[in-house]
Amino acid sequence: MFPTLIPNPGGLVYNLRSDGRMSFSDIIGQGRIKRILGKALERGRLPNSLLLAGPPGVGKIDTALVTAKALNCLSTDRPTPKPCSKCESCLAVAEGEDVDVVEIDAASNTGVDNIRELREMAKLAPGEGHNRVFVIDEVHMLSKGAFNALLKILEEPPARVYFCFATTEPNK
Repeated sequence: MFPTLIPNPGGLVYNLRSDGRMSFSDIIGQGRIKRILGKALERGRLPNSLLLAGPPGVGKIDTALVTAKALNCLSTDRPTPKPCSKCESCLAVAEGEDVDVVEIDAASNTGVDNIRELREMAKLAPGEGHNRVFVIDEVHMLSKGAFNALLKILEEPPARVYFCFATTEPNK
């Protein structure tokens, strides 16, 4: 079973865009998922696909973006659970300008053609970072055809490609 993000009791929501220094330690109320991701990154055993599920506002996208920073931080030659937040890659992720981190809103990109485009992008080698990361928000909104097109790349993912899926409806 996939770990599920739980609502944080204080209701605090951090925006990675406004605080580029954000790391796993800055995500409130997600101790279990932070430990799981941290250990997987330390051991070099992060799966190529993550499903981050939970109600709106719990930090699914922030968690995905911090994971992207951890995978591409240039202060080390391998993924790290403690991205530096100072290198070009970390700053680019925080500003939404990293060529190796692609954010997709599945609510407005629901079609098969959108997923075909994603599959073509996934075949490309990372540009500046170590890995290519696709963050797909509202993944439950993909059409059935689009999801079937996505399954092909999930079954046989290219090397150095990671997917972070965020959803409020993991049963879909």
